[in-house]
Amino acid sequence: MSVESPQSDADLLEAVRGGNAAAYGELYERHVAAARSMARQLVRGESEVEDVVAEAFTKILDLVGRGGGPESGFRTYLLTVVRRTVYDRTRVESRQVTTGEIEEYDPGVPFVDPALAGLERSLIARAFLSLPERWRAVLWHTEVENAKPAAIAPLLGLSANGVAALAYRAREGLRQAYLQMHLATSPQQDCTPTLGLMGAYVRGGLAKRDIKAVDNHVNGCDECHSVLLELTDVNGGLRVIVGPLIAGPVVAGYTAAVIKTGGASGLLHALGWIKRAPKHQQVAVAGGTAVAVAAAAVLMLVSGKEPMRKPAPTPPVALPPVTQEPPLAKPSRKPTKRVVPPPSLNGKPAPKPAKAHLRATIDPLGALVRARPGIVGMRLRNAGKGPSKDLEAEIALPPGVTLLASGSRGSGVAMVEPVGTVDGWSCRPAPVGALCARGPLGAGQGTAVFLRVQVSSAAPEGAGPAVRITAGGVRAQAQAAQGVRSAGAPARFAADGKVVVSSIGNSLLTCPADRAGCAETLQRQGDRRDNDLWPMVRRDQDHDAHTAASSAARLELPKGGQVVWAGLFWSASVTAAGPIKIKAPGHRRYLVIRPTEVKVRDLPVGPGYQAYADVTALVGTARRKGTWWAADAPMTPGVSQHAGWSLVVIATDPAQPYSQAVVLDTATVVGGAHSTVELPLGGLIPAASPARVELVTWEGDADLKGDKVSLGTGPLTPAGGDKDPRDVFDGSSDGVSEMTFGVDVDTFSAMLGATPRLSIVTKKDVVLLGVAAVSVQARS
Repeated sequence: MSVESPQSDADLLEAVRGGNAAAYGELYERHVAAARSMARQLVRGESEVEDVVAEAFTKILDLVGRGGGPESGFRTYLLTVVRRTVYDRTRVESRQVTTGEIEEYDPGVPFVDPALAGLERSLIARAFLSLPERWRAVLWHTEVENAKPAAIAPLLGLSANGVAALAYRAREGLRQAYLQMHLATSPQQDCTPTLGLMGAYVRGGLAKRDIKAVDNHVNGCDECHSVLLELTDVNGGLRVIVGPLIAGPVVAGYTAAVIKTGGASGLLHALGWIKRAPKHQQVAVAGGTAVAVAAAAVLMLVSGKEPMRKPAPTPPVALPPVTQEPPLAKPSRKPTKRVVPPPSLNGKPAPKPAKAHLRATIDPLGALVRARPGIVGMRLRNAGKGPSKDLEAEIALPPGVTLLASGSRGSGVAMVEPVGTVDGWSCRPAPVGALCARGPLGAGQGTAVFLRVQVSSAAPEGAGPAVRITAGGVRAQAQAAQGVRSAGAPARFAADGKVVVSSIGNSLLTCPADRAGCAETLQRQGDRRDNDLWPMVRRDQDHDAHTAASSAARLELPKGGQVVWAGLFWSASVTAAGPIKIKAPGHRRYLVIRPTEVKVRDLPVGPGYQAYADVTALVGTARRKGTWWAADAPMTPGVSQHAGWSLVVIATDPAQPYSQAVVLDTATVVGGAHSTVELPLGGLIPAASPARVELVTWEGDADLKGDKVSLGTGPLTPAGGDKDPRDVFDGSSDGVSEMTFGVDVDTFSAMLGATPRLSIVTKKDVVLLGVAAVSVQARS
C-alpha cells in the first residue's frame, strides 16, 4: 500500500482550473482559519466575518475559473482579497460607489492601505515583489507567520527539509534582489565594489582580504552600513516591511491570531462557506467527475439563490459618564465553558494570574480649529503586571468633528486612516467617531493611535473627544479637557516611538554679488543683513542651465533610522503659488513637486504664500546623509522680497528614548497688531520633559531685536545663526552656514512647561510663522 503526499497549493489551483471543484474545497480547508483571522482584525461580529471570508473565497474561485488568480502563493493572495473585500463593501454601504463600479478583482500587486502609503516603494518591498511567487510564499509562511516547516510542507508539496532548503534559497534571492535595487539607485562610485561583495559577505563566503575591505568601507560609510544591516537582518525586514505590505496595519493582530488558530477547519465549514456565497458571483468551474461532497457543494455556486447577507450596522458610540462603565457585548459562537478552580500548591491556593491595568489619554494634537482638519491622538499604557486581552477602543468626537477616512481623505471608505504610529491598530468609522481594535498589550508597554478629523466651521466649543477601552474584563476611559477652538494651530502629522524631528532650508533670493558689502553680508557679517536693504535677486548655485534660482542644504538623519514622515514647504512674496523642483542627494535630475495645499497671508510688503507637499516616499528612499537642492519656486525679485524652502522630517532614531512628535501647520502672521501668538501644544506630555522644537519662519530680518520663542519656561536660544534669544529670526537656516535672507529654519531645545504652549513674540519685525515641529521625550 502506498501513501500519496498531499498536493501543493499550486497543484490544487491547477486542478481547479482543470475543472476539479473538490480541489478548491481542500484549499478552503487549508486557509480559511487565516482568512478569518484577518477578517476579525477588520470587521466586528462573527456574522460579518463569515460574510467577508465567503465573499473573498468566492472572488478567488471566480478568477481561478477564468484562468486568473494566484499560481502558487494562495495565502498572501487570499489576505489581499479579504482586505480589499472589506474596503469595497464599506464603500458600497456608504454609497461612495455602486457594486457595478468596483473594479474587476485580480490583484497582481498588494493592496496597500493608505495609512502605509509609500511602503510598496521601499527597497525591501520592491525586492520581495520581484521574487518568484513560490519564493514569496515560503518567506511569508516562515518569516511573517512564523510557521514551522512541517506545517508549510503540504502547502508547497515538499518535505519539511525541502521547505527549509527553499526558504534558504528564497532569502538569498531576496538579498540579491535588494542589492540590485540599491545599485539601481546610482550609489556613490566608491560604494559599488563593496555592494557587489555584500551578498557573499553575509553568507560568509568571502576571502579574508575581501572581508577586511568590506569592513573598512562599511565602517566609514553610513549608507553601506545601513545596507549591510538590512541584508544581515533580512528576516526582520520581511516582518517590518513585507508584513504590513500584505496584511496592512493589522499585521500584528493577524499574526498573533493565525498562530493561535493553527490549521484547517474541516469539510463542514467548507459547506458553510458555500451556503453563504453571494448569488451574483457566477463561477466558471466545469463539472468534471466530482464525486466528493465538497465538489457537489462548490457547484451550487452556479445556481445558488441565497443572497449575501448584509452586515448589521455598527452601533452608535455613546460614552457614558465617568462613573459608568457598562460592559460591551461581544458576539460569540463558542459554548460557555465550566470554570475549573485553580489547583493548590502544597495545600495553598495557586497564585492569581497577573492582571493588566490600563491607563488611557485622548487629546487633540495641537488644536482642533474650526473649518480646519486636525488630528486626535489616543494613547494607552498597560501599568499592570500581566498582558491585556485584545483591545477595543470606542472613540467619540465632539459635535461638528468628523473623521477623515482613508483614500482621498473624507471619502467615507472602509478603514479610517491612522496617522504616524499605526502599531497594529485598525480603525473604522462609527456614527459619532471611530471603532479601533488591536491585539494584546504587554505589561509595561504603551501604544498610540492618531486619527485625522475635519472640524466644521459651525462646530461648537466645548468638551473634548472621549474614549472607552475594553480588554476582556479590564476597562479604561478618558476625555480630553479641550475640544474645538476658534483659533490655534492644528496638527498636520503626529507619531509616537523612538522618533526625532529635523529640518533644513535655504533662501532662493540673495543680494547682488556685484554690490559692495554683499559678500560680507552672506558670511553673516556687517550691518545690512536685511532683505529690506537690498534689491533681491535670484540665487542660483547649482550650475544647471535648466534652473533660474536654486539653493541647497545638508540633511543628516539618525544612523539606523527610518523616515516616518517628510513635508516640503516653500514660500515667497507673491500671491500665485506653483510647483517647485527638488533634487535628492546623489541624484542628477530635479523632480517637479506640485503643492497639495497653499495658504496666502497679508504681509507688510504685500501678500505671500506658503505651499506644502508630502514627500515622505522621496525622502524615505534617499540617502540618510546628503545635500538636498530646491529650485524655481514662483517668486518675484526686488527690494524686501523673500523666497525660500524648507524640508521637515520625522524619523526614527534607535539611540533615542521613546518620544512623541507632532508637526503644526501654522501659516500665521506674527507682528504689528498681533505681536504675540500662543499655540497650544495639546496631546504632548506636560511638565518637565525634554523637548526639541523646529521652527520654519518666513520674512524675518536680522538685527531687529525683540524676537522671542518660549515653551513656557523662558526665552529659548536657537542652535544656529547668531544664537541670540532676543533676535531669533535672523536669516539663518539649519543645513546652511551662510545668510538665508527672509528664511529661518531654527532648532531649539528646552523643557516643556506645565501647560504645553508655544509662544512667539516679535516687537519690531513682522514674520510669517510657517511650521512648528515638536518632539518631546515621554516619561517612563
